[in-house]
Amino acid sequence: MYSFFNGRIIITKGDITEEKTEAIVNAANSTLMGGGGVDGAIHKKGGPQILEECKKLRKNQYPEGLPTGNAVITSAGNLKAKYVIHTVGPIFKLDPTPDESLIQCYYHSLKIARENNIKSISFPSISTGAYGFPKDRAARLVAKFLENYIKNYNTPEIIKLIFYSLDDLKIFLEKSNWKKEEV
Repeated sequence: MYSFFNGRIIITKGDITEEKTEAIVNAANSTLMGGGGVDGAIHKKGGPQILEECKKLRKNQYPEGLPTGNAVITSAGNLKAKYVIHTVGPIFKLDPTPDESLIQCYYHSLKIARENNIKSISFPSISTGAYGFPKDRAARLVAKFLENYIKNYNTPEIIKLIFYSLDDLKIFLEKSNWKKEEV
């Protein structure tokens, strides 16, 4: 585990469905109905309550699906977290502005966290799996965004980046150029 910016940002390898932060972020697809990867794991472990809330969001607010870069919040069902913030990352080869869309995922997720007084949040590596966003490019973009974000906002107090593989974590550490403080 690594800590940065006086403990505001924590980076670790792990399973996001096991995180005890107040909110976890789901790298969802636009249907909000679950899927593979992080999305499927969150829906499976969280249970049917998350899916039911997502169905209501689709029916009442997003009948065409949640647009790329946007985010919505639900309860976390059976997960250790209290909330799940669902965001739709860009499909790298199909999105005309993938960098901007990726940053919007983080921005809107953190905005929802602030609006709900969430003190701690955990993010997976959005769009770097099946959606094909280059991991080194995502790392540079997200690191720059988060560094600027914490200079301007005090909440959430703790932002965790959870990487499923050690290789992905190492890519982020290398590309972020942040001064590491082992915890």
